[in-house]
Amino acid sequence: MSRIHAFEFEDFPWFPEFLRNYMTDFLQTLANLSDFFKPVVPVIERGLDHSGGNTIIDLASGGGGGLVRLAKHLMTRRPDIDIVLTDYFPNLDAFRYTAAKLPCFRYEEHPVNALNVPTNLVGLRTQFLSFHHFTPEQAQQILQNAVDTGSPIAIFEAQERSVQSVVAMLFSPITVLLVTPFIRPFRIGRIVFTYFIPLVPLFIWWDGIVSALRTYSVREMQSLVDSLQNKDTFVWEIKRLKSGPGVVLYLLGHKK
Repeated sequence: MSRIHAFEFEDFPWFPEFLRNYMTDFLQTLANLSDFFKPVVPVIERGLDHSGGNTIIDLASGGGGGLVRLAKHLMTRRPDIDIVLTDYFPNLDAFRYTAAKLPCFRYEEHPVNALNVPTNLVGLRTQFLSFHHFTPEQAQQILQNAVDTGSPIAIFEAQERSVQSVVAMLFSPITVLLVTPFIRPFRIGRIVFTYFIPLVPLFIWWDGIVSALRTYSVREMQSLVDSLQNKDTFVWEIKRLKSGPGVVLYLLGHKK
C-alpha cells in the first residue's frame, strides 16, 4: 500500500483549538488505558544512555497525557527522569493536568517547532504518534536537525500502513463513545461534541484513517535516514515491536 499524505483536520491552524484538544485528550487516554507503549521502555532507556542524562524532550506532544503510564514505568528504573512536553500548538490545560499527576513532567508554554528544536532543549528527543503528520521533506528535516545538533532521537508510531490498520480505524468512533467518560479533566464541551453534536468521533474517524495511510514504513524511515547528511555519525535502529495485538514502529538514532 503506497503512502498517501492526505490532510488531517487537527493539522490545520484554523481548526478549532478546543476540538483539537478533545481529540488529543482522547488519544492520550486511550494510550494510558491500554499501556500500549510499555514495550518501548528499553528503547527509550538506550536513547537516554546515549544522551548522557535522564531528560526527554517530547516533540509534538499533543496533550502529553499519553506518556503518564510510560513515565511511571521509567520512574521505577530512573527516579530522576525528566520529561519536557512541547508542541507547535501547545495544549496548556492538558500540559498542566499532566504535570500535576507526576513530578517528572514539565512543559514549554511557547510553540516548539520539531523541525528546528531550540538549542536550550537538550536531551533525548521523542515523538509519539506524530511523525506521520510530517511530509517526507519535513520528516527529513526533523532527523537532520537531530544529527546536526548531535541529539539522540526516538520516534514511535502505534499503527502501520496496512489494510488491517485502516479497517481498525473505521471503528474508532465506537471507541471514542466508550472511552470519553473516562477522560480527565472533565469538560462539558467534550460531552456535547461527542454525544450530541458528534464532531469529535467524526474528526477522529477521518484523522485515524489518514494517520494509517500516512505512516512511514520501516523501509521508508530507512530511506529518510539514507538521505541525511553526515548520517554515518549516528547509529540507527529501525524496527517493528510487538505490543499486545498491535505493533509499534520505531526509529532510534544516536551519535556513535
